[in-house]
Amino acid sequence: MTSRISMNKYALILLALLSLDSFLAQADAPKPPLGKRWVLNPNFSDEFNGTSLDSTKWYNYHPTWKGREPGIFLSSQVSVKDGFLQIKAEKLKKDTIINNRVFNIAGGAVVSKNKAYLGYYESRIKASETTMSATFWFSSHRGNKGPDGCDSYGLEWDIQECIGRSGDFKGKFFAYGMHSNAHFWYKGCEKKLEDLRAPDVRFQDTELASANFHVYGGWWHDETMASYYYDNQEPKYQKFYDKIKSKPFDQPMYMRLVCETYPFPWIELPTDEELADDNKNTVYYDWVRGYRLIDVGEENPYNKVLENSLKLYRESISFEGASFDYAKAESIKIPLTYQANKDREIHLILKNSEGVRVADQVFTVLAGYGYLETDFKIAEVPAAEAYNLEGYIRPIGKTRRYRIDHSNLRLNLYPAKEPETKSKNKKKKN
Repeated sequence: MTSRISMNKYALILLALLSLDSFLAQADAPKPPLGKRWVLNPNFSDEFNGTSLDSTKWYNYHPTWKGREPGIFLSSQVSVKDGFLQIKAEKLKKDTIINNRVFNIAGGAVVSKNKAYLGYYESRIKASETTMSATFWFSSHRGNKGPDGCDSYGLEWDIQECIGRSGDFKGKFFAYGMHSNAHFWYKGCEKKLEDLRAPDVRFQDTELASANFHVYGGWWHDETMASYYYDNQEPKYQKFYDKIKSKPFDQPMYMRLVCETYPFPWIELPTDEELADDNKNTVYYDWVRGYRLIDVGEENPYNKVLENSLKLYRESISFEGASFDYAKAESIKIPLTYQANKDREIHLILKNSEGVRVADQVFTVLAGYGYLETDFKIAEVPAAEAYNLEGYIRPIGKTRRYRIDHSNLRLNLYPAKEPETKSKNKKKKN
């Protein structure tokens, strides 16, 4: 008993140490399109810092699936403690038989009560040290009406599927890296179910998924494509299977965080020994976050203080390059990105080569991760090279002294081209 307690204490200390880098390894949503910004969607976001699962957001069971034999989903295996959602796998003391199906391993599932449609979703996960799954995925029901009227389809979007240890079995590669799939579950008029899927997306890694926490992200761009993100690496893209419908992923889906058994023998079943070891048998979800894309100047339709309470973003301002060339005009468009945990103020200051201010502009940006173009007025600024544009993000109503971040851009203004006269453009008559 003393040995087991000391081992559990060691495991908790190790988890605490692994989670210390959560701020350093904090993920960012992908850069939004121009004119848009990401805001946190609380319906699909949870830091799991309480003592129980938030029942306003989540089921602690799967409402429509008992589990894949021999693993059954039990709400008793789901808990929130020590700053994590934990799903524990165990061997059942006796078999459970449901509709002639035999279950003898307990797993668990957490399912959102709300449906997601488009957006970016990410989770920081540490797999168990077993062959039980650690997954982060979405799916719809399978009764959506197909294009022929007598057919139907369902959707499944797997951001991450993995296991926590390797072995002598074909699916051992699932123990490393990131594995993403998009399934179009189709039942034609003859009622035969087909799994029609896009080519899978993989990120390679030499470290077991159970050795550390990793951040897995997926951006559901539109009905035709997605992109995937592994520990802030460059994204990989996927076009959904579109031979039945040109815009196949057109239905909302539920989020699912699941620990299950995989098909044997493709992946071997967990051993009784590892299922009995509390230092190996648990999947840890540090957090899960969903983001919605809205117009950069649109009011947040959700809880405006949530991002600030989480200190979600590394607040920053960044120009879209080191140097820009412009023709002299009344105003020029300056593209920039920013991240802000609450509404902030941006101050742009244009200085000449001698460091003298020649133009400036102050405007407010709304909390989130935004990409915008601002019209910067330069009517009184002479054409010249080597202007320096300074950009500051700061609390509203404060001065540069209180800046949170700043960025610089070299800006060259060239004389505007004179319009060609009509006589110059006229063709000479014979």
